[in-house]
Amino acid sequence: MAYDRFLAICRPLTYSTRMSQTVQRILVAVSWACAFSNALTHTVAISTLNFCGPNVINHFYCDLPQLFQLSCSSTQLNELLLFGLGVLMAGAPVILIVTSYIHVAAAVLRIHSAEGRKKAFSTCGSHLTVVGIFYGTGVFSYMRLGSVKASDKDKGIGILNTIISPMLNPLIYSLRNPDVQGALRRVLMGKQAFA
Repeated sequence: MAYDRFLAICRPLTYSTRMSQTVQRILVAVSWACAFSNALTHTVAISTLNFCGPNVINHFYCDLPQLFQLSCSSTQLNELLLFGLGVLMAGAPVILIVTSYIHVAAAVLRIHSAEGRKKAFSTCGSHLTVVGIFYGTGVFSYMRLGSVKASDKDKGIGILNTIISPMLNPLIYSLRNPDVQGALRRVLMGKQAFA
């Protein structure tokens, strides 16, 4: 999405050629390949662990940090792998997003009309809000070295990551629509819309 915003704002005349269906398919394929190889790497790595004792996970879903706590063998290499791949899988996109938005911000600041700047920043602000929530919860969940016992904070972040973040995504994007803003204002003020 950051690349899409970059092209739409910084290179609008070449958008349709640079964001062709072939480019879109390549972006999707690369994203899928990265996610699949990441998951496969962790699956193979966790299969080397020995599990004994209790098999109850103190969380809402089964994830790598919770599985590490059930292992009776050393999970140090698995934790380093989780941290290292987390840096790679989160770091590279964050660097690309930040670079893209630096260019977008520079281009938007060159727009002379206040309305044009407002519209461009509104579009980018929605995306950055969703990205911030997504990466914030991911960093808290996966970028901690050392085994830490599961806590209520972990459960809260799990809920934020799996329920709240996807629920907020359409809400954040739809609030840019003036009709939705008006309807929300009427609901919050207690006034009903007239048909």
